Amino acid sequence: MKMPTLEQIRTNRNVLFWSLHAAGWAAYGITQYFGALLYEKPSSYARVIAVAAISGFILSMPMRYIYRRLWGRPPRALIVNVLATCYITALALRIVINLSYKWFVEPDWQAQTLFELFGGALSTTYLLLCWSVLYFGIKSFESQRKHEQAMLKAVALAQEAQLKMLRYQLNPHFLFNTLNAISTLILDNQNRKANHAVTRLSEFLRYTLDQDPMKKVTLRQEIEALDLYLGTERLRFGERLRLEYAIEEAALNALVPSLLLQPLLENSLKYAVSAREQGGLVRIEGRVREGLLELSVIDDGPGLREGATTGERRGVGLSNTRERLAVLYGENHRFAVLSRQPGLRIEMALPLESAAAGPQAAAKPQAVPAGAARGARA
Repeated sequence: MKMPTLEQIRTNRNVLFWSLHAAGWAAYGITQYFGALLYEKPSSYARVIAVAAISGFILSMPMRYIYRRLWGRPPRALIVNVLATCYITALALRIVINLSYKWFVEPDWQAQTLFELFGGALSTTYLLLCWSVLYFGIKSFESQRKHEQAMLKAVALAQEAQLKMLRYQLNPHFLFNTLNAISTLILDNQNRKANHAVTRLSEFLRYTLDQDPMKKVTLRQEIEALDLYLGTERLRFGERLRLEYAIEEAALNALVPSLLLQPLLENSLKYAVSAREQGGLVRIEGRVREGLLELSVIDDGPGLREGATTGERRGVGLSNTRERLAVLYGENHRFAVLSRQPGLRIEMALPLESAAAGPQAAAKPQAVPAGAARGARA
């Protein structure tokens, strides 16, 4: 017969019960045996101890099923029923022990009254009460642990649902802006550009559909996704859009939530490029510092409106990103919106999680989004 592993004992309630039940009565038999040696009992008394341990093991088994029915009862009813169960079981056990004592140790002994046959029932009741306390203690602990696990699972599912909701909010928001841009190109009779924009839009949407909202990607993959997005935006803005990358090599293999930078870049394009005739500059920085991945999205737009605090959000993308990071990392991250002269600086610091270096690990940072950067700097 294969012995159960510690993991099986810990996780399987039946295995746990029978293991503890057997160990408890074995411990009872061992302590009784050493007690008999201490008090110089005859060697035949060992048989009585063996019968007591085996009988205790068998007669106390029904208590488990009785206690299952009692579980959840009011405290007073529970205590009364447990005391009655222990006493009745103790009476049955004492009959077996006393008769085995007569059989193995004192064959000439005769019980004068019925009460002598039940002698020692009170001390055995105390023993079974200890068994009961241990049973209910373990059952309460297991019930509490299952409740905590259910709560943790519910929280995890709620966080997953919230993350998916936040991620899926980005697609219609981005799609609305892009379709407006394509519509403008068509109205201006720029059909070739419009067709190209639709192609790049389909590539980007295919990427977003393939990406699990709960999945993290490397910063390199995130930059490549930005290039798909910029394919449509570049058609809209042309030379008005100036983009710089300053990403350290060590940061490229760090893991980030998928499509983390896209809404921040879209926000900068909306306020720093689209709203101004001369366009604007957007700079993306990435570095590794003291176990953190630090990311920045900087633009030279108007920044926060006059009188606004530095913590004020500007657009759906910023609030959405802030919430995603809060759900994913709790307090173990930093997200700040800082006003500059001119422009806005969005800073993030995430716990550093590195992926195994891929075949493109040696590529230069500015080469990641091929043709997407102007004045890229390492």
